[in-house]
Amino acid sequence: EDSSGFEPATPRLQVNTSKDAPKKMSVERVYQKKTQLEHILLRPDTYIGSVEPVTQQMWVFDEEIGMNLREITYVPGLYKIFDEILVNAADNKQRDKNMTTIKVTIDPESNTISIWNNGKGIPVVEHKDEKMYVPALIFGHLLTSSNYDDDEKKVTGGRNGYGAKLCNIFSNKFTVETACKEYKHSFKQTWQNNMTKTSDPKIKYFDGDDFTSVTFQPDLAKFKMEKLDKDIVALLTRRAYDVAGSCKGVKVMLNGKKLPVNGFRSYVDLYVKDKLDEMGVALKVVNEAVNERWDVCLTLSEKGFQQISFVNSIATTKGGRHIDYVVDQIVTKLIEVVKKKNKAGVSVKPFQVKNHLWVFVNALIENPTFDSQTKENMTLQTKSFGSKCPLSEKFIRAATNCGVVESILNWVKFKAQTQLNKKCSSVKHSKIKGIPKLDDANDAGGKHSSDCTLILTEGDSAKSLAVSGLGVIGRDRYGVFPLRGKILNVREATHKQIMENAEINNIIKIVGLQYKKSYDDPESLKSLRYGKIMIMTDQDQDGSHIKGLLINFFHHNWPSLLKHTFLEEFITPIVKASKNKQELSFYSIPEFDEWKKQTENYKTWHIKYYKGLGTSTSKEAKAYFADMEKHQIMFKYSGPEDDAAITLAFSKKKTDDRKEWLTNFMEDRRQRRMHGLPEQYLYGTQTKHLSYNDFINKELILFSNSDNERSIPSLVDGLKPGQRKVLFTCMKRNDKREVKVAQLAGSVAEMSAYHHGEQALMMTIVNLAQNFVGSNNVNILQPLGQFGTRINGGKDAASPRYIFTMLSPLAKLLFPPVDSNLLKFLYDDNQKVEPEWYIPIIPMVLVNGAEGIGTGWACKIPNYNPREIVNNIIRMLSHQDPLPMLPSYKGFKGVIHELGQNQYVVSGEVSVLDKNTIEITELPVRTWTQAYKETVLEPMLQGTEKTPSLINDYKEYHTDTTVKFVVRLSEEKLAQAEAAGLHKVFKLQSSLTCNSMVLFDHMGCMKRYDSVQDILKEFFELRLHYYKMRKDWLVGSLGAEAAKLSNQARFVLEKIEGKISIENKSKRDLIRMLVQRGFESDPVATWNRVQEKVQDDRNGSDSDSSVASISTSGPNFNYILNMPLWCLTKEKVEELLKQRDQKKGELGDLQRKSSEDLWKEDLAVFVEELDVSFNIQTYLVKGKVGKPKSKKMELEETLPSPFGRRIEPQITQAMKADASKKMTKKKKVRLCVLEGRGCEGLIPFKLTSSCSSGTPRVKKPPAPKGSGKKVKKRNPWSDDESKSESDLDENEPVIPRDTKSQRASGVCVSSALMSVCFPSNSC
Repeated sequence: EDSSGFEPATPRLQVNTSKDAPKKMSVERVYQKKTQLEHILLRPDTYIGSVEPVTQQMWVFDEEIGMNLREITYVPGLYKIFDEILVNAADNKQRDKNMTTIKVTIDPESNTISIWNNGKGIPVVEHKDEKMYVPALIFGHLLTSSNYDDDEKKVTGGRNGYGAKLCNIFSNKFTVETACKEYKHSFKQTWQNNMTKTSDPKIKYFDGDDFTSVTFQPDLAKFKMEKLDKDIVALLTRRAYDVAGSCKGVKVMLNGKKLPVNGFRSYVDLYVKDKLDEMGVALKVVNEAVNERWDVCLTLSEKGFQQISFVNSIATTKGGRHIDYVVDQIVTKLIEVVKKKNKAGVSVKPFQVKNHLWVFVNALIENPTFDSQTKENMTLQTKSFGSKCPLSEKFIRAATNCGVVESILNWVKFKAQTQLNKKCSSVKHSKIKGIPKLDDANDAGGKHSSDCTLILTEGDSAKSLAVSGLGVIGRDRYGVFPLRGKILNVREATHKQIMENAEINNIIKIVGLQYKKSYDDPESLKSLRYGKIMIMTDQDQDGSHIKGLLINFFHHNWPSLLKHTFLEEFITPIVKASKNKQELSFYSIPEFDEWKKQTENYKTWHIKYYKGLGTSTSKEAKAYFADMEKHQIMFKYSGPEDDAAITLAFSKKKTDDRKEWLTNFMEDRRQRRMHGLPEQYLYGTQTKHLSYNDFINKELILFSNSDNERSIPSLVDGLKPGQRKVLFTCMKRNDKREVKVAQLAGSVAEMSAYHHGEQALMMTIVNLAQNFVGSNNVNILQPLGQFGTRINGGKDAASPRYIFTMLSPLAKLLFPPVDSNLLKFLYDDNQKVEPEWYIPIIPMVLVNGAEGIGTGWACKIPNYNPREIVNNIIRMLSHQDPLPMLPSYKGFKGVIHELGQNQYVVSGEVSVLDKNTIEITELPVRTWTQAYKETVLEPMLQGTEKTPSLINDYKEYHTDTTVKFVVRLSEEKLAQAEAAGLHKVFKLQSSLTCNSMVLFDHMGCMKRYDSVQDILKEFFELRLHYYKMRKDWLVGSLGAEAAKLSNQARFVLEKIEGKISIENKSKRDLIRMLVQRGFESDPVATWNRVQEKVQDDRNGSDSDSSVASISTSGPNFNYILNMPLWCLTKEKVEELLKQRDQKKGELGDLQRKSSEDLWKEDLAVFVEELDVSFNIQTYLVKGKVGKPKSKKMELEETLPSPFGRRIEPQITQAMKADASKKMTKKKKVRLCVLEGRGCEGLIPFKLTSSCSSGTPRVKKPPAPKGSGKKVKKRNPWSDDESKSESDLDENEPVIPRDTKSQRASGVCVSSALMSVCFPSNSC
């Protein structure tokens, strides 16, 4: 050791614990003192890792293959000492940016390894403290390093001072050669025998380029090796390639040849070149040079998570925190994409996404730390990396398209399938346990299972019917299982929904189905417990839907089953006609209607409607099953058109096709009705089988259409059928006193043949009566009790058995009873029910808005101010164009801005009270107070891990109709919030988009409207036509009554004058005499008979109740001859003449009025009643001084503070840009340019400065009291141009919400309608 000329290293104390040591050893043997060098040689695993051969999978470079992951046997210690020298060479690039080359030579024959680099050489100068040359100090003395200064941030690999010395210690021969241009000398020194023997350094003058070379012959004996074998050479070769890829700007020569690697990206290709994914497509690599210190590449891995990474050129084969840092970013982004694409699948965890990644990372990290001297796992915390690696959006986008997402989704499907298969049994069981409602066929699961039929029924009551029928056909081959309601649409269901759906799992278990199994082969059907499934549902549209959903279930999972006539249905009569002992059954309404037309005396038959299976008795059930052939309809597969039809009906991807399908059906039905053609029907007396295509297009389409009819309102009255039935019943009952909601619901079901649940009906009644902000602008029922408030959006309504209602006074004005004579009434169960639609005097669909989701279509229309609507109708009656309208909600104090066509922003109200307090006094429409408190203010108060709390406290001063939150927050946070926009921060703005204004028109056809004006105009034309019809009807009615009174008066006068003698004459002579003298047969009876005939033709009804029971055999003079004798008295004669003249006067007045006049009168009465119902001061009477006194009902604390500084809602450019984007996406763009408006600056259709897209119209709340000078405002609803307001900014047309309505005294409402301002806040 002394011959080396080194100072001894720090000695270590060691305890001898050898098993072979004698039981009692001397103290000298137990405690031994070793030098550092001796300790390294004695315990090498502490310094360089194991010196025993290890067999494991490693990436190596094989000459004939390239990069290859295979099992190799190598000694980690040998790999380690080589790596130390190689990393030192790479580190030199960080010290000297001009370094360009590293040469590696591996010669197994002579057991020599050499590593050379042309970076800056080691200073060839004597160390003043150690009295030796620096190269000798670095390579020949332990614990010496240039990397000991931890304050200096270095991105090098070595830092502990062992590195190169360990290579020296474990070598037979170790030579260092370096040249330093700066010191003009070269240095060469050789150590031998594990650094124990050294030669003197050779110092020469040098004037060339710097270099450093280390050549060593590893002491193979120490590694239990005889020579450098193929495996270790392949591993060391890979490390040469590693450095070529990870050390930027350095070319690497291996055994004299330049390695074909040019940067990190080309290095990655060595791994992925020629590799294919599971679909046989070449792997795509996504790469990004994030910055000077980070390079990241990503591709798909099919063998679990893989990573190849380098920290300062060190191969971190086990990864570490640098890998976690990069992978976590990628996984977070990918999992968002996967969740969006996998809404219907198994939930995906981050580690499962990670398992599909192969990540390559090359990083330079300041002063890295590792968990061992072998440096395979980097342990430095992320915050100490000295740099960041933010992956760009471009990289993430590319990552989602490189096959990883598809691979994850395929795995998800596989996992989902595995889970589903666990639900199935591959063994056919003769007995099924755990399904108590199943009545199993006795032969099911046995050798006769293919002859067994499972009857699936709609509910338990239908099961009872089927079980009754089994008494006729036996229980051996028939099983029964009841379905609860409608089965899931599995085509679009989530994996979780399918897994947890007991109904589906039960059917699979009962039938013995297996997911993904093909049943093409008839032999495969023998593995099932049942050979057929019979569907037994009600004969209504909902029953058809259940059949369709079951067909969809089998078609989606086992399409091959449908080709085997596996499915069939059991049909029951929908109508029965009986007479004496004869009975006829009809299986569809059109078939029954056809029979009625062909049977003259059908009224003598007893007609009974069977709405559900529950209507049939057990006796009838047995009769059905006894005649199985008549009731059993097979579903037959007829080809690809069947598949297309089923997909069309149930796939989300076919929404547009479904719209076209339904539109064609409605048009076909309309044409049939217009031409008097019969409706199509499926189930005739000869029907034995049915194609799936016919079922979808002729039966299921009726459900889809009825679903739309139930969900989407009519343009004419704005009502859905359920709401119309309620209105019909209320008008028919004509209650003078309030009635319980629950009681009214029962009455509706009875009077209007309502066939659905009464709970839904009670909620319909409650909704019609609600009048809080965001519900109805004009409620047609009165809310007498707790019908819900804006606090919970109506969900806080009391139970229907505790609350009362009755028709609102406005309802009869909106729906005049006289119009019912013109309407087409429907018939249900041979009972006259509600009309096809009512015809109100204003479009209620605009007043109260509309919302509904049907099949293929959805409808959304906001509320509008009834006064603005009335004013526009008045304008249209005067042949002027309607003024534009903004959505308006009764009681709403906020602001509505128009962003674009049918696009609005609804803003609440917020004021700043002082430097740390704000006051919220209005929320956006349909943002309920309780929900706002829970979802906005509470999270702001509590804060989360990611976001600190924003507010300190809030207080509530609401009433059931008003909102008031007083919120306290710090001065700094209030300033920040105000800068960002208080409306935005406190979520006081919501968007209102109305691009789906879909309604049924008066012909019953679905129609999309582009604007509110289109709806208003179509309603106007129809309503005006019906006013003409009303006038004609009234003229006829009044004419008949006038004629009747005239005839009666003339008869009395002629009798008094003695011109007529009726005494002692026969009835026939009297009638002949009256005819000869020109008296009319009863004019009113004749008129009524004609009207009933017209009504019957309109309704298309032949019911007994609609046929007049008046004899038509001859003239009817009972109205004259049945007059009492005292009609001849003077008083009665005068009264009769007065009545006659009055009726003639009414008729004359009516004939002088136009249809438009009738409409204006109705509107005037309606507006007057509207003012009364909303407690509005309608007139200001002259001569009266002072304001009417009203009792103070609200505490001042619930009112908005008069001292607050109101914050104006901001409409940002981003909002406008977003709105214009949506507009450009619309397929149809209609440009309407309307001329002749009397209101300049308020016309959105003219492309003037006042209505360009940059200056949207806005509906503002009233200005707070005392807010500066009074501005004379223009009345936008007046035709008087002199009232225009010049002070208004031309770019901001304002629709003010005046707080008072003023009218001139003594002016008739009907004549004043055209010039009176209707305040826009009153509804």
